[in-house]
Amino acid sequence: MALRMTNPSLPVKLIFLVLALVSTFVFSQEQQKPFQKDPYFTPKAPQKNAPPAEKVKHIHSDELRKDEKYEGNNYFVGNVQFSHQGSLLNADLVIVYEEQNFIKAIGNVKLQNADGSVITADEMEYDGNTQKGIARKNVVLTDPKGTVIKTETMYYDRVSNQAYYNTGGTINDGKSTTYSKSGTYYLATRTIDLTGRVKIEDNQYVLEGDNVVQNQNTNIVNINGPTTIVNKKNPKNRIVTDKGNYNTNTKEAFLYKNSRVYYNDKILTGDEMYYNQLTGFGKATGNVTLDDPNERRWIKGGYGEIFEKKDSAMMTKNPYAVKALEKDSMYFAAEKIISFQRPDSADIKVKKSFLRAFRKGRFYKSNAQGRADSIAFNETDGVLHMYTKPILWSNGKQVTGDKVEAYFNTQNENIDSLKVIGNAFAISKVDSLNLKDEFNQVKGKLMTVYYGADNNIKEAKVIGNAQAISYSDDENRQTGEKERIGISLTSCGIIDAVFEEKLLYVVECNIGATSDTYPMSMIEPEKRKFPDFNWNTKDRILKWQDILVDTPNYEEIKYESDNTLYNKAQEAVEKEKAKEEAKKPKRTRR
Repeated sequence: MALRMTNPSLPVKLIFLVLALVSTFVFSQEQQKPFQKDPYFTPKAPQKNAPPAEKVKHIHSDELRKDEKYEGNNYFVGNVQFSHQGSLLNADLVIVYEEQNFIKAIGNVKLQNADGSVITADEMEYDGNTQKGIARKNVVLTDPKGTVIKTETMYYDRVSNQAYYNTGGTINDGKSTTYSKSGTYYLATRTIDLTGRVKIEDNQYVLEGDNVVQNQNTNIVNINGPTTIVNKKNPKNRIVTDKGNYNTNTKEAFLYKNSRVYYNDKILTGDEMYYNQLTGFGKATGNVTLDDPNERRWIKGGYGEIFEKKDSAMMTKNPYAVKALEKDSMYFAAEKIISFQRPDSADIKVKKSFLRAFRKGRFYKSNAQGRADSIAFNETDGVLHMYTKPILWSNGKQVTGDKVEAYFNTQNENIDSLKVIGNAFAISKVDSLNLKDEFNQVKGKLMTVYYGADNNIKEAKVIGNAQAISYSDDENRQTGEKERIGISLTSCGIIDAVFEEKLLYVVECNIGATSDTYPMSMIEPEKRKFPDFNWNTKDRILKWQDILVDTPNYEEIKYESDNTLYNKAQEAVEKEKAKEEAKKPKRTRR
């Protein structure tokens, strides 16, 4: 038996009715869904037995409304003003969530806090229980002293008196503008902890770093990560550090970690540093290095100072300098080293570089080493001056005088010549391979010493009271070996002498010339050296590390005097005298 439907449209009507009821239920459920606050408003640790929070108070509005538009909560429209514990909030519209002591303000929002700070935004949420708020869209915070912070979203806490943003923001204090990804402003101390890529810029300098703390009261920036401070007029002049303090008013930097100061194409580093960008004065302590890449020279020491405007620097506490040459290097040391640059008198656009080593100056080069009370080096022209008791060694030869000047060939960077002014004295060991007390010597008032192609001393020209002591050898025709002839004593107004291997040849002797050659058996030992003979092996610099101490204090070499022939000759003379005395008639007393 089949059932017959009498009204086929009835099921369809029932279906629509059910759907309508479900939709109405779901809609009513959504409408009744409570307002969800940002997790920022959740208290970290609720206080026990705490008094109830003061309610957010309505002061004024043009109109009060209550409908389903904002979950059935009251909302106020037109010139709305609320207050809470000394702060006033103004807006076009404010929604009040009474049970949660929470409000949401929309349109021309302005929060005036009791401390004098003001926050404006397009929207703002405020929790009266936690006294926390979130401002959104075109947010501007102005503190009582005029610092202005702009961002898109700002979190603020009236209890801790802090404001925070992480959507990027700018800070302007009337002197500088700061850009950062995120920042926390502590309004009580007026300090701002900035993270992300931070940039602080004024009309002179730009500071960029990863983590800095800016104090709006003192205008001091605490640096806590890799940071650079650049001079806008001359971007090559900059400060780089990982930790330090920077005063944006006085432009003073105190640097404590991985720090470098770039100025005038030079670089100063040290364990701890100070630098004033306005005066150009800087100082460093610890492992200090002043690098001059243009001069290929650097200075190291325990304490250093720089004077940017004078283009000069000073280093103390065991300082030494290294100048890299094309095929060699020069090393300098003293109690104090000064470097500076000065305009060329011929062309003021060209700067000349100078190096000074004061008190116990020493220098080392592969083919020349020296020491004097002070050393002055014109790096540009290649002229080195040695003052007060200078002594210079060069491949087994020694030069001394009242003042010594060394002239370098600026093309090949080798020494071309020396000038010795006053009490000039050059000494060479006859044979450096033995310990015989034999030295060629030449001296006078003024001396010019020339270097040969092998970078060894080749020739000496002496003017004024010129004297020479030279050992003379000749070749044995039978054996082909050199044999000692004797020693020549030469004296004249001008001497031109040539150093060749183990010998000193007097090739020219003018003005009142006298020259005598004595066989070894006929010259007294004391005449083989000038009275002021001063051969020095104790203080001689043999390697570059020797300049790091006042003197290497090597053991003095003891040379053996070979007086055998002279002594035999004297014995023979004495015997002959004795024989002659024996032949004389003897007188007897009566």
